[in-house]
Amino acid sequence: MAVLVGRKAPDFTAAAVLGSGEIVEDFKFSDQIKGKKAVLFFYPLDFTFVCPSELIAFDKRLDEFKKRGVEVIGVSIDSQFTHSAWRNTSTDDGGIGQVKYPLVADVRHSICKAYDVEHPEAGVAFRGSFLIDEEGTVRHQVVNDLPLGRNIDEMLRMVDALNFNQKHGEVCPAGWEEGKEGMKENAEGVAAYLSKNADKL
Repeated sequence: MAVLVGRKAPDFTAAAVLGSGEIVEDFKFSDQIKGKKAVLFFYPLDFTFVCPSELIAFDKRLDEFKKRGVEVIGVSIDSQFTHSAWRNTSTDDGGIGQVKYPLVADVRHSICKAYDVEHPEAGVAFRGSFLIDEEGTVRHQVVNDLPLGRNIDEMLRMVDALNFNQKHGEVCPAGWEEGKEGMKENAEGVAAYLSKNADKL
């Protein structure tokens, strides 16, 4: 499993279903996220089990991501037509409903291979999530095995941490959340932070 943190996110062009429901054949990732942060997440398959809970959870928090200037994009090996059919299936029937972010069709498996999240036996993508900054660099990644659903609120926390670091130049200690104290990146900063917060960690 490759670690892409600190490297440029692999670019790709593929068919996709947009948040409006429109199907496009030439969704170019770098154009969609140019100058913005992005969360690119992979999931195994449409019309499965853990996956709809994750996609719905991303959709319910989409306004929170947008408020932070973050694009959300999902990818699986399904076709754009299967994505569209899943969007047009209500949640009461096991679908995802009209999620408002793009779903990319990685039918050739080239994208999941570029991000090194393809399952070696099943041929589907692991539950990989990548936080990418405005320069197109991966700043955070986490990959879950197929049975393990991800925590979307944790990705929001990582977005907040990255924004805090970019704005204030301070680093984010363990369990940091928006509104909490950061740490200056030097010996004095560590000592000052721990003297006040070590018992809370």
